[in-house]
Amino acid sequence: MSVEKLTYAEAGVDVKEGARAVELMKKHVKETFNSDVIGDLGSFGGLLRLSGKFESPVLVAGTDGVGTKLKVAFMMDQHDTVGQDLVAMCVNDILCQGATPLFFLDYLATGRLKAENAALLVKGITDGCKLSNMPLLGGETAEMPGFYADGEYDMAGFAVGVVDEKNIITGNTIVEGDVMIGLASSGIHSNGYSLIRKLFFDRLGMTVDTIVPELDGTLGQTLLTPTRIYVKSVLALLESVNVKGMVHMTGGGFFENIPRVMPEGLCASVSLGSWHMPKIFDYINSLGIVEQDDLYGTFNMGIGYIAFVAKEDVAKTLEILKACGEEVSVIGTVTKGDKGVMLCNA
Repeated sequence: MSVEKLTYAEAGVDVKEGARAVELMKKHVKETFNSDVIGDLGSFGGLLRLSGKFESPVLVAGTDGVGTKLKVAFMMDQHDTVGQDLVAMCVNDILCQGATPLFFLDYLATGRLKAENAALLVKGITDGCKLSNMPLLGGETAEMPGFYADGEYDMAGFAVGVVDEKNIITGNTIVEGDVMIGLASSGIHSNGYSLIRKLFFDRLGMTVDTIVPELDGTLGQTLLTPTRIYVKSVLALLESVNVKGMVHMTGGGFFENIPRVMPEGLCASVSLGSWHMPKIFDYINSLGIVEQDDLYGTFNMGIGYIAFVAKEDVAKTLEILKACGEEVSVIGTVTKGDKGVMLCNA
C-alpha cells in the first residue's frame, strides 16, 4: 500500500518564504544596532551590554500590541506604519517611569507569510526603534495556517529600559498646585479603534477611501497616522527638570490613565480648550454621536503624553519640549479632591 507523501508547504507553511522574509528584514534591523549589541542576527537570543553609570540600575519592561488599528492596515493594504505604533505603545509606557530604552523585541504572526509585507512591518518597527534610540534586538515571525484569515496578522512587542533606582518616577511626589504639561498627539494613536471602526465603517458607512473635507486626505490615511514617540524629548526634559509624574495617554483615555499617577486626596483638573485638538477629534465631536465622557474615556483627544511639574518649572519645561519639536500646552493643575480627573471648561 503506497502512502502519499505530505510536506510542510502543503500544510500551509512556506519555509522558503520565511527565509526570504528574514533576508528582507535584516537590512532594517541592523540599522537599529548600537555599540552595546553583541553578535549578529540569527542567534537563539539577543545579547546586549548594560552600559552606562548607574548606582542601582532597575530594569523597566513593557509589552503591548497595536490592537484593531491593524484592521485599517488590512483594508488599505498598507503595512509600513503600524510597526511604529507597536514600538510606541511599549516604549512610551516604560518612559513614564523615567526609563531609558535599552532594546525591543517583536512578535509577528500570520496565516500565510508574504515576505514583502513582513519586511514592511519590520521596517515600521525599526523606524520606531530609531526614534527611541534602541536596537531591535530580536523577534519571531510565525506562520500559522488556518489560524488567521488570509492577508491578516497580529503583532506584539516588548520593550526593556533602565533607570537608576533613585530616579524612578511614580507620581508619589505630586502635590496640590502642580501643573500638567500636555504633549500633542499625532492623532488617534493606537487606542479606541473598535469604537472608530464602529462609528465610521458601520454606523456612517464610510470606507478607508472616503474623502472627508474636514480632514487632510482620505479617512484611511488619517486613521493610519503613526503613534508619536516621546523618548528623545522626555529624556532631554528629565536632564534638567524634576518631573514628578508622567502619563502615556493610551486605552482608557483621561479617566483611566491620569489617576494611575495621582496620590490619594488629589484630583487632576483638566482645562478643556487649553490645547490644539487634531482635526479627527474635532470631526468626531462635531458628529454628535459619541458622548463627551466616552470621547475622553476612550481617546487621547490630542494629548499623547503628560508631564507633572511644579509651578516654578513650567516655563523651563515648555522651553525644553518646544526646542525638541514638541507641541506643548499647560492643560491643567492638581487640586484637592477625590483621586481622579475633572474636566473643566477653560
